[in-house]
Amino acid sequence: MSEPLGNRWTAVVNGEEKQLHIAQTTRLVDVLRTHLKLTGTKVSCEVGRCGACMVLMDGEPVNSCLVMAYQCEGSEITTIEGLQGEQPDSLHPIQQAFVEEGGFQCGYCTPGMVIATKALLDQHPQPTQEQIETGLCGNLCRCTGYGGIIRAVRKAGESCSEPYSLSSNEIKSEHTIVVQHD
Repeated sequence: MSEPLGNRWTAVVNGEEKQLHIAQTTRLVDVLRTHLKLTGTKVSCEVGRCGACMVLMDGEPVNSCLVMAYQCEGSEITTIEGLQGEQPDSLHPIQQAFVEEGGFQCGYCTPGMVIATKALLDQHPQPTQEQIETGLCGNLCRCTGYGGIIRAVRKAGESCSEPYSLSSNEIKSEHTIVVQHD
């Protein structure tokens, strides 16, 4: 039997090993949305300026529209679908804080904002205003005016005073926040 076109790609996505045959230049956002049917990661600007496609790659926030399959081969990828509460079908404390504090309106930027908040709180469980602004600076929201988002981050920081596990397979480590400037 012949190999399908493309190359073998393997990564751990939301705690589960995934293997695909894809072109190594396939963007991670397309791997997630098209090949793995994980549509929580949004496509918006497609040039890495809005943060709607943000995921965690080996614990670091990245814009998945800028990452090629070959760059994340063997990595651990966490999408918004991988973020969940302690009970089945329950919200993660960060998601709950966004709901309670009005940290979303249309919801398009919300997955990226929640993932950026997760990375921020892993690094700074009780972030200052400046740390919040720096941690979210690569994520754009055109609806909320950011007041609800900042309140949600603060509330989530109170709820998650120590790093919260995404899955049983997550390895705790120190994270560096990737800051995006124009």
